[in-house]
Amino acid sequence: MFKNPYTVGLLLFAATMLVFFSVWYFFGGAEYYDNSLIANAFILPVLYCGAAFLSVYYVWKHKKMNFKEVFQRAFIPMFVGGLLSIISIFAFVNFVDPVAKDILNHQFVERNRNELTEIYSKEKARLKSPEEKAALEKDYQKSLQSFSQDQVKGKDMLTFKHFATYFAIILLFYVILSVFFGAFFRTKSLE
Repeated sequence: MFKNPYTVGLLLFAATMLVFFSVWYFFGGAEYYDNSLIANAFILPVLYCGAAFLSVYYVWKHKKMNFKEVFQRAFIPMFVGGLLSIISIFAFVNFVDPVAKDILNHQFVERNRNELTEIYSKEKARLKSPEEKAALEKDYQKSLQSFSQDQVKGKDMLTFKHFATYFAIILLFYVILSVFFGAFFRTKSLE
């Protein structure tokens, strides 16, 4: 099963979609955005590292491999699983469940507004002079305007452009991880 990197990629895609739909079903609602961030930051990287490792390890234990072979065996499953997952998640939030898209967009704006207010409060408590506080208040009010209903109406953080940018960033992770595996496993054997 782990000898073909494309099969590992399809398994990785299935596991990613299981995580996505689990978060959507069990942890959707008021904290959906935060729960999605947690899954993307902690669960999926471990899953992808594990799949890349297994893809390399099951061939490496039987034969010596050069850097290119190891890199490919690590990169291909992550690329296949990641690309299929991104496409599926994009289709799901844009065409199947637009309510989830609206929730994510709204929670993204709310989270950023809350973070701005939190930073403002901490900075205001730290400042001593009235001039600095006045400048901070002016900057805060100006920044707060970017979160007004008129400014956020029609904003969409789940467009094809955003998904493509997100996938490009993820590809960087895949390349770095594949280089790491390539450097570690190349020309090594168990003998």
